[in-house]
Amino acid sequence: MLDILSFGEPMYELSQLPNQELNYLAGYGGDASNFAISAARQGAKVGMLAHIGDDVFGDKFIQLWQKENVNIDFVVRNPNAPTAIYLISHDEQGHHFTFYRKGSAAAQITPEQITKQSIQSTKLLHTSAITHAISQSSSDTVFKAIELAKELGTKVSFDTNLRLKLWSLDRARAIIHETIRMVDYCLPSLDEAILLTKLNKADDIADFYLKLGAKVIILKMGKEGAMVATENERFIEKGHKVETVDATGAGDCFSGAFLTQIMQGKSLKESLYYANSAAALTTTGFGAVAPIPYCHQVEQFMRQFN
Repeated sequence: MLDILSFGEPMYELSQLPNQELNYLAGYGGDASNFAISAARQGAKVGMLAHIGDDVFGDKFIQLWQKENVNIDFVVRNPNAPTAIYLISHDEQGHHFTFYRKGSAAAQITPEQITKQSIQSTKLLHTSAITHAISQSSSDTVFKAIELAKELGTKVSFDTNLRLKLWSLDRARAIIHETIRMVDYCLPSLDEAILLTKLNKADDIADFYLKLGAKVIILKMGKEGAMVATENERFIEKGHKVETVDATGAGDCFSGAFLTQIMQGKSLKESLYYANSAAALTTTGFGAVAPIPYCHQVEQFMRQFN
């Protein structure tokens, strides 16, 4: 039995090196894969539910997941569609993404390809708005997976990762909010939640999502830390100050760390403190995956403040 099954699109990453216009560092990305690796490095039994190309980039992901102890029983290779790639460029405004994912293997998944076996294999199904956004059939598949999870008693977590290059704000708002009605753990980022809800205050956003139906709201607020809100309690954990060089994938690292702690029986407050620490550490290196810390590194970092 898996602790967590992460459903989404892995993407091969090319990240521009500082002050080098044409030099890029190869790596791995895609929020679902980043999340899975974060969870695995924190000690979760985690698997990927993904369709990837039968190509060199797909091969690299298989090798990565095997190295990271991420289960691949529910990874499907598509010989007729590619694994997606993306580029990260940097300037004084921050980091910018360029995607090459249209027609990818992940975008061609259909609801009929989701089996009860995959959802029964795990205690928690995790997915995100990006998995909704890459295609209509992928969005339909997200709803099918969540419906199966509810039927089978599997918990569901959902990250509202908003990518307006993939769909309009109005469509994103409608589908994301319909999904939140059905999930146990909702993990929005503050800047994206402001756009989606048209609300500006963290407390108001938490109230909005609780009223929609999510059981636990984990609001990621970047350098300011994060908030957890339920019907019965609410608290904020401040962020840690570190030498940040690249924030790519920090939210995915946070989510993987938080939900792993929850699945290990830790309290909401303990899980939030741990996840904040893991996310801070991952911003001190380049790329989405390479700097994700392991459990012992997070624990060592936290001991500085105890």
